[in-house]
Amino acid sequence: MRQQPTGSAPLQAVAGGDTDIAAIGALVADPGRCRILLALDDGRALPATRLAAEAGVSAATASSHLGKLTNAGLLAVEAHGRHRYYRLAGPAVAQLIEALQQLAPAVPIRSLRQGTRAQALRRARTCYDHLAGRLGVELMSAMIERGHLTGGDGAFDPSRAHRDHRTGYGHDVGYALTESGNDFLTDFGLRIPARRRLIGYCVDWSEQRHHLAGALGRSLLDRFTEADWIRRTEATRAVHITETGRQGLHDTFGIRLERHAEPVP
Repeated sequence: MRQQPTGSAPLQAVAGGDTDIAAIGALVADPGRCRILLALDDGRALPATRLAAEAGVSAATASSHLGKLTNAGLLAVEAHGRHRYYRLAGPAVAQLIEALQQLAPAVPIRSLRQGTRAQALRRARTCYDHLAGRLGVELMSAMIERGHLTGGDGAFDPSRAHRDHRTGYGHDVGYALTESGNDFLTDFGLRIPARRRLIGYCVDWSEQRHHLAGALGRSLLDRFTEADWIRRTEATRAVHITETGRQGLHDTFGIRLERHAEPVP
């Protein structure tokens, strides 16, 4: 019988080897599945019929896509009566989608309709449960410039990219809410959920800067919606900034965004 070499530890059973990123790569290699993930990137739960329409595929093909995405842990499914609704399984999936969009080439614009939708997404959109695009980036910059946030300048450092894109919202820049920021947000009527990390960030794929995530990002989205500063669109992740919102953003945060046409469904 072969003896264990003297002084060496016995071999232990290995639970798993290196991560299999090819498995995730295979899932996002299909354009239909990518369109489903993008449709859910605003944090909503949608039924299979709606996702089939978003992906431009048949109900049977959509069911197959949804099954694969759910089995892989990218989607969660909820039952409401006889209907099943799908949503992203968590913020890590939203972070994956944002990271992929930073690396992916832009889709060619071949019509005015496509151009209008692309502009609307870049101007203001939701990223899972917080604001993104130019509005999201400007909002974070305004909070930093006014001394309400400290610990970073909102800039994306490419040398830190491998850490910025790790699972979950960004942690490498130590953003913190200042005392003046807390007073400002209280006066603004913000309600921040308990038991959740207060401040996170994502690297915005269209602006290449940080936008605000975490409980604070979610609370600002809710407050803007409640005040009718923004309105979510039915068919896209773009959000419409109302005239009330345009004035409120300028008066409260010093943000001035140019006017554009409504997002095209």
